[in-house]
Amino acid sequence: MPELPEVETVARDLRGLVIDATIVGATCLWPPTLRTHHPDAIGAALAGRRILGVGRRGKQLVIELSGPAILTIHLKMTGQLFVVPAALPLDPHVRLVVSFDDGRELRFRDIRKFGRIGLYGLDPATGEAVDAAAGTAVFAGTGPEPLDDAFTVGAWRRRLRARRGRLKPLLLDQSFLAGVGNIYADEALWAARLHPLRSAATLRPADERRLYLEVRRILAEAIARRGSSIDDYTAPEGDGSMQERLLVYQRAGEPCRRCSRPVRRIVVGGRATHFCSWCQRLSPADRKAGAGILRGMTPRPGRALGRTGRRWSELDGEAALGRTAAEAAAATERVRARAERTRRAAATRRAAARAGAGGAAAGGAGAGGA
Repeated sequence: MPELPEVETVARDLRGLVIDATIVGATCLWPPTLRTHHPDAIGAALAGRRILGVGRRGKQLVIELSGPAILTIHLKMTGQLFVVPAALPLDPHVRLVVSFDDGRELRFRDIRKFGRIGLYGLDPATGEAVDAAAGTAVFAGTGPEPLDDAFTVGAWRRRLRARRGRLKPLLLDQSFLAGVGNIYADEALWAARLHPLRSAATLRPADERRLYLEVRRILAEAIARRGSSIDDYTAPEGDGSMQERLLVYQRAGEPCRRCSRPVRRIVVGGRATHFCSWCQRLSPADRKAGAGILRGMTPRPGRALGRTGRRWSELDGEAALGRTAAEAAAATERVRARAERTRRAAATRRAAARAGAGGAAAGGAGAGGA
């Protein structure tokens, strides 16, 4: 799912394409895409509004409209946005089309149909977007923005010390911190040398500061590199290149970039989690509490797999006792080839999406594909 850097990149691309455009209508082609309006009503609700700005809150795109109102777009797993001439053929995966008075359209494309779009008015007194049906502010449950100047290390410490849960689920909790997802949580924890199952209550002040700095550094770098185009994510002006700089995410079985021991993979809260068990040590207490999760770790450290498992020569990392240099090289090549096949398949999907949008993002397609 696109995280803070990817959504920020989409917002920045759209600013140069849609600000000051006037909406003349909208067509919803997949009703569940809309959070707030009936498909027959969304066109009239948007018609006549001018786009004043494009921003982001957490993982959601926020388009500021005259009225005043905002349009929120949650890309979820496969959401993509393109601005194209209205005359271009419609891609079968387009779920919402917003038409402008200059003959262009903003098209929301979403293969898996998980993306959601909402139109909200603003409270005249506070200026906050309000969900009239729920009677609450739209972003009331969203945590602070990690890159805001107001989000100091002191503010981070206060929030962290009020929690006792494990670090990985905590970083993914959007009410705790806005915008961080699976990719950058893994990267920040590895950079800070903190185990994903470590409990927040065990952190020392130096640990807290190190994690704060690494979260901000990695998010800032990812924005500068237009995000990570790992799966279906692409922005209106093309792909990102941060995937080329990721050091631990989706690198299970590969050597750790610090110590050369194999990167491990576990599942925490239904999310694949990548870490180095040597560089990111876990205390005995946390290890005991997380024993059930650690039993599913891959590759398994130094343990035979039994008669129905792979041969010793087929194991990866430290489990490969007795493997020759040639067998070790072959195993490394298998990991590399598997990752390359995945990257190529994702790049092909993104290229098809850009082609379906009439080459709208062709100018930025060379920015760093997977």
